[in-house]
Amino acid sequence: MHLHPDRLFPIDGATRHIAKRLYESVEKLPIISPHGHTEAAWFALNEPFENATSLLIIPDHYVFRMLYSQGVPLTELGIKDNQGKLKESDPKKIWRTFAEYFYLFQGTPSRIWFEDALEGIFGITERLNLENCDAVYEEIQRQLEQPECLPRSLFDQFNIEFLATTESPLDPLAHHDTIRSSGWSGRVVTTYRPDSIIDPEFEDFQNNLKQFADITGEDTFSYAGYLNAHRKQREAFRARGATATDHGHPTAGTANLRPDEAAALFKRVTGNNVLSSDAELFRRHMLTEMAKMSLQDGMVMQIHPGSYRNHNHWLFDQYGRDKGADIPMQTDYVSALKPMLDLVGNEASLTIILFTLDETAYSRELAPLAGHYPSLKLGAPWWFFDSPEGILRYKRSVVETAGFYNIAGFNDDTRAFLSIPARHDMSRRMDCRFLAELVAEHRLDESEAYELAKQLAYQLAKDSYKI
Repeated sequence: MHLHPDRLFPIDGATRHIAKRLYESVEKLPIISPHGHTEAAWFALNEPFENATSLLIIPDHYVFRMLYSQGVPLTELGIKDNQGKLKESDPKKIWRTFAEYFYLFQGTPSRIWFEDALEGIFGITERLNLENCDAVYEEIQRQLEQPECLPRSLFDQFNIEFLATTESPLDPLAHHDTIRSSGWSGRVVTTYRPDSIIDPEFEDFQNNLKQFADITGEDTFSYAGYLNAHRKQREAFRARGATATDHGHPTAGTANLRPDEAAALFKRVTGNNVLSSDAELFRRHMLTEMAKMSLQDGMVMQIHPGSYRNHNHWLFDQYGRDKGADIPMQTDYVSALKPMLDLVGNEASLTIILFTLDETAYSRELAPLAGHYPSLKLGAPWWFFDSPEGILRYKRSVVETAGFYNIAGFNDDTRAFLSIPARHDMSRRMDCRFLAELVAEHRLDESEAYELAKQLAYQLAKDSYKI
């Protein structure tokens, strides 16, 4: 299984040598991880990870969605249904099931990340299978019990300079407070993700607003109080180091309602029998309100639209959200963003980072928008496109119009902590491959490529997220 040092580089020898030289110049740069979903509790408590299964399988929807597609029930993978029931809770048996189906990941980025973690972190160079899975599990378990594999130790070994988690405004942020008061030098901050109190179709929306009122002391069922509550919580997140907000709306739609219109809409969406059209209009208006607040407090705004969340309604009813059934869908940006951009698009002090799950929008909409509006930058290839081919398609589609400096660098957007070094390594290799092709085609000087490699691997993310 030994990882080949030339993996992901071009086949052509001359271009490959350029890519290798560029990669060697950025390979050991610190990792900036400005957006992701790791657990703040890991770094606050700094306790040993429980086992390989809870660390590498159960939290990773890339893993369990693939096995589910082949008929493996989620309850056999350690994932509880909505009644808290499990068919299999033995982590070693779950690991064996994963090993049995590991062949399914051939050709996928999940295999790259997993094998990179096995070799790079645990020194295991055998490919996982049913014959060796128990021994591999036990070796990982042995190492997880060592001080070198505690969360903070791994954070330092991974050379992470900055890592952002993602929390709801309803989160007390106690783990972040523990991190900040511990004296540890690792920089782990939160990100403001207000979907649960902005989306009227989110589960328990009204109860969420009640909790929001309890936390902020504001009347969150009046429109003015609701906006004030957001401002207070954004400031509380900023006090814990947050530099960004994140918004996972179904569409990129925005609206700019008059105050009286917004207040009337808010009254409707906080009542009973909310219309889907009102819910969508409220989400659109609140994206614009969040942009206005970002202009005031300086927080970077991330928009992650275009996912049909919980497409498998049976699975959602049985297991809840975030179980691998989110599917990309066609997304409009040009018309959708115009109300917000008419208001704040020309503000150079504002940064709005756009992501997409619709690759057809790269060159047609996103690159031209980011190549014009001072407030816009392009987010990294996201989710299904965080892959070697996805990264290459993205660069080939957007750079010719938006250039390199309207890209917000790379972020791993992951729940799987051990995959962070592998994901950044894959991104650096693919960026160096792309730059090497431009050098080989005499479209870029090699000296320029060295600077761009550093920008893409490190500096663009740091600058874009105001780190």
